[in-house]
Amino acid sequence: MIWGPPLDGFDCGGTVDRGGKLQVFMARGQSDTKPERAKGTWKERIGREFVTYWINVVYLAVFFAAFTWYRRFVLAEYQITYLHYGTAVIEALIMAKVILIGDALGLGGADRNKPLIYPTLRKAIVFSCFVGVFAIVEHMVVGLIHGKGFAGGLAALWSEGKYEILSRCLITFFAFLPFFAFRELEMLLGEGKLRALFFRRKPTAIQQAG
Repeated sequence: MIWGPPLDGFDCGGTVDRGGKLQVFMARGQSDTKPERAKGTWKERIGREFVTYWINVVYLAVFFAAFTWYRRFVLAEYQITYLHYGTAVIEALIMAKVILIGDALGLGGADRNKPLIYPTLRKAIVFSCFVGVFAIVEHMVVGLIHGKGFAGGLAALWSEGKYEILSRCLITFFAFLPFFAFRELEMLLGEGKLRALFFRRKPTAIQQAG
């Protein structure tokens, strides 16, 4: 029996039969990479999730704030005052948390060996639906707390108007498109490399992305 050096977690070996032919086989060996080393300590994971959460909040807050100002300018043409600027920040805080919950539940899934457009569209649709379900549950709980029951909470949601609800769904979906596109691209390039390309000098960023 002939043994060779391990290759990517496999032990390589072989035997020589009576005809002189070398039969090579590989057996999966024990990886020396511990789960803690692969995923980092729990403090590092909490730190990464904390940073990711606030990056998501900033992106969503800017996106929603742009539509809030657009609504304000449109209503100003009809002498209607619109001052709900804090709504964009509150929605960003809630939706960023919903994204973390969706990731923890594995809603994103995995689309290996496929063009990035497929996982981007799929995750944008799945997470938009998840946000919609979360909004429905939220209104039901609020209705229950205020003594109106689940039906009262749903009635309060529907009272906002079908066009308002539809516009929120569209805004959420189109906010998720570039969001998940950049996430998929970062997963392909490697953690931190996409940010390096955007926010560092080109020679240093290219070296880190390469």
